[in-house]
Amino acid sequence: MKPPCYIGLSQAREVLAEMGIELNERQIKRAADPDPNGKRKLPFFVDPIDGRLKIEKGALVRIYREAQINAENNLRV
Repeated sequence: MKPPCYIGLSQAREVLAEMGIELNERQIKRAADPDPNGKRKLPFFVDPIDGRLKIEKGALVRIYREAQINAENNLRV
């Protein structure tokens, strides 16, 4: 099993860009910031050591894969 790989906002943008999902800094920041209820669109968390937002790389990729699979399963033929 691979150990988790935690990445910051800019690295998350790069990972998504490699998948063909181009986001600007503001868009990725909005996905990482909590809404008024304290919920985030993506599972970023504040690193307890350096205080920056981080996300596990595999979780980010998995979220997009699951969204694609759900879209394919809901396809009307």
